[in-house]
Amino acid sequence: MPPLWLTVLAWIFLAAAFASAAVILVDIYARRYRLRMRVMEAVWPVTALYFGPAAVWAYWRFGRVTSRKWLEEKGLEEPPEKPKWATVAVGVSHCGAGCTLGDIIAEFAVFGLGLSIAGTALWFEYVGDYLLAVALGLAFQYFAIAPMRGLGFRKGIAAAAKADILSLSAFEVGLFGWMALMSFVFFPAPHLHPDSPVYWFLMQIGMIIGFATAWPANVWLIRRGIKEAM
Repeated sequence: MPPLWLTVLAWIFLAAAFASAAVILVDIYARRYRLRMRVMEAVWPVTALYFGPAAVWAYWRFGRVTSRKWLEEKGLEEPPEKPKWATVAVGVSHCGAGCTLGDIIAEFAVFGLGLSIAGTALWFEYVGDYLLAVALGLAFQYFAIAPMRGLGFRKGIAAAAKADILSLSAFEVGLFGWMALMSFVFFPAPHLHPDSPVYWFLMQIGMIIGFATAWPANVWLIRRGIKEAM
């Protein structure tokens, strides 16, 4: 069993993450700061599930300023230009949102079905995580690219695949490496499961690592014009 101090720390970070996601959702939907790119209304709160208060700061600095209401309040036609690092960060968060949702769904599905090989569910989690990350990542990217480029469904999906497969794969490389450490080094026996707060606290760390490993891929994709700067 995880030590008590780690369980307490996990609950603190998870509570901060849920509170951060709630703050963003309330600002978007209750206070009506609806974002110009509607898919980002899902991306920002999902990002808060692993970055916590840091995501709230980033949303306030680079997300909220794209809302029509904010622009009208400031008397502006266009949002302030973001620094290059922020453009990359928003791009990574976009692919990271699909990966994160895919991971959450897959982890609970594998746990609920009791799937495992040689006493570990890790291999099933890898497959489920990646397949759902691709499906959700393509959906997120499609709803970003297709409206901006005026593309139909077939061309929009093709463009989304070019923009997101490399990015989400790089994200999962970092996360999967961390998950291997969780299973074979940190808690080799008994393994942690998704019914433990410590499991999700460690997954938050893994998602931040995935964010870092996806960064170079996004820099390259944006520079080549394969992925839209958001």
